[in-house]
Amino acid sequence: MSLIETDGLVKTFGDQTAVDGVSLQVARGEVVGFLGPNGAGKSTTMRMIVGFLEPDAGGARICGHDVRDSALEARQHLGYLPEGAPAYGDMTVASFMTFVARMRGLNGPKLNDRLAEMVARVSLGDVWNKPIDALSKGFKRRVGIAQALVHDPDVLILDEPTDGLDPNQKHEMRGLISEIAPDKAIIISTHILEEVEAICTRAVIIARGRVVADETPQALLKMGHAPQELRVRISKRQPADNVVDRVAPHLPGSQIRVVADDAAHSELAVKLAQGRISTADFTTTLARDGLIVTEIAEASPQLDDIFRRITRDQSPS
Repeated sequence: MSLIETDGLVKTFGDQTAVDGVSLQVARGEVVGFLGPNGAGKSTTMRMIVGFLEPDAGGARICGHDVRDSALEARQHLGYLPEGAPAYGDMTVASFMTFVARMRGLNGPKLNDRLAEMVARVSLGDVWNKPIDALSKGFKRRVGIAQALVHDPDVLILDEPTDGLDPNQKHEMRGLISEIAPDKAIIISTHILEEVEAICTRAVIIARGRVVADETPQALLKMGHAPQELRVRISKRQPADNVVDRVAPHLPGSQIRVVADDAAHSELAVKLAQGRISTADFTTTLARDGLIVTEIAEASPQLDDIFRRITRDQSPS
């Protein structure tokens, strides 16, 4: 059973369609990275999923509860970290977290135990008695994440959860998300593509308000029509040997650049103009021309390259 479901969500602002028929299903144990260029409709979609915005068409359900018709029941299962993580700045972290926990129905020993767990899990001990307005951006983000988690919801909707965190804090937060993921359905909006590779089981890419890809990160990396890229290390016959000029005729139209060069070897980065070649066949072809390949490897595609290609293909012509 999917804990998060949307059916054809549509939202317009004036004559601009921000979200155009977005349908998603997220099951328990899934962490979905929600990606897209600025203005693609990510935050608007998330606000409709949590019931903050009403769609012009379509609907959303949390744990089977319609976010409009059964809003209270849906929100009991939901933890939400909005963009900017607004909070009451004049409250201390302790008073704010206590307020949120009580609003979520926690009290007595259960409230105290859960707050203690949040202090430990989200590393809030050093700022527990400080006013929220006095915190750094990173600690404000941690407080936002803690308030989303305090009632142990089945569903988490997190808009840029690691925004403002330093590299160590990002690593800790990704570890926390991975730790709690098996028991929850999680959607993470992020611009950090390495985050998707690190913790997400699926990547949903949205462009111009529409879902244009919904795959595992590994499947996205295997998506076709990316020019093949090679790293080739070639022995020189003499120190002044121009290896690029000798390789170029074998790869017409391809981009070839020197990335390392010494008296004995040249290392080349090769981006084919089209198609693919066998590294073994290419090595044999060069050998016939007196070029000895000592190392050759295909460069791994990067998720940001795939992201740019997919979203660029969806841009207005």
